[in-house]
Amino acid sequence: MTTVCLTFDFDAVSLWISSLKQATANPMSRGEFAPRVGLPRVLALLLEKGVKATFFVPAHTAVSFNAETRRILDDGHEIGIHGYCHETPVGLSKTDEASLLDKAIAKLRNALGQDFTPVGYRSPAWDLSENSISLLEERGIVYDSSLMADDYKPYWASRGFQVSEEAYQAGPASKVVEIPVAWELDDFPHFMFLNKPLYLGMRTPAEVYELWREEFDFSVTIEGSVFTLTMHPEIIGRGPRMAMLSRLIDHMKSTSGTTFSTVADAARHWRVRSL
Repeated sequence: MTTVCLTFDFDAVSLWISSLKQATANPMSRGEFAPRVGLPRVLALLLEKGVKATFFVPAHTAVSFNAETRRILDDGHEIGIHGYCHETPVGLSKTDEASLLDKAIAKLRNALGQDFTPVGYRSPAWDLSENSISLLEERGIVYDSSLMADDYKPYWASRGFQVSEEAYQAGPASKVVEIPVAWELDDFPHFMFLNKPLYLGMRTPAEVYELWREEFDFSVTIEGSVFTLTMHPEIIGRGPRMAMLSRLIDHMKSTSGTTFSTVADAARHWRVRSL
């Protein structure tokens, strides 16, 4: 059986402000496309298909586009932690990383209600420090979805690592479930155009459909696989790309033994079977 997790990083303007260091009118307008156009299209498609998804939301987005973020919860989808303002944890001291993580959780709760309790995390950088997993584990976070040590099988994330030119040693296994990601299964490298720095991500929806369909078709040959797509409302939300995603969902739904799940439910299910 294959579990499909459709995930969406609702970065909005935070990506441009923090990661790309561009806060002029045009980058801001590109970020605004997410709440204005992309997110409503994504939510409408998920409702049409009867699929629940996971949205990773920076605290900055939850405050700046509060009504739109609340609609995600109102529609029955999961929201996971995605940083304070789309920052990288790499290079931070353990104290600073812990403080920023706690600030992000607190800001999400202030924006979404004190009863909001996130159980998942995805690094905005798709990278972690040697302390990240331990900090998540200390806070009772069930899963992370930032790493790539497998393609379709969850695994226990390691608490840190030691690396040098002489050897690499992963730390001991944590109780945090890793739901792996892949650049091949992310809409950003395929579709995103950047002029600073220059990056030409201009593949057609038809090309990406074939790539994602072939990845999915292979995943169903692996028992207990979790097929995780990473998308962004401001990227996948353009019309032809939404049509492609609709077609892909139909293909996956027509494949015997396929179920759709939030990442939280997929991680909990794997955790129960693995303890």
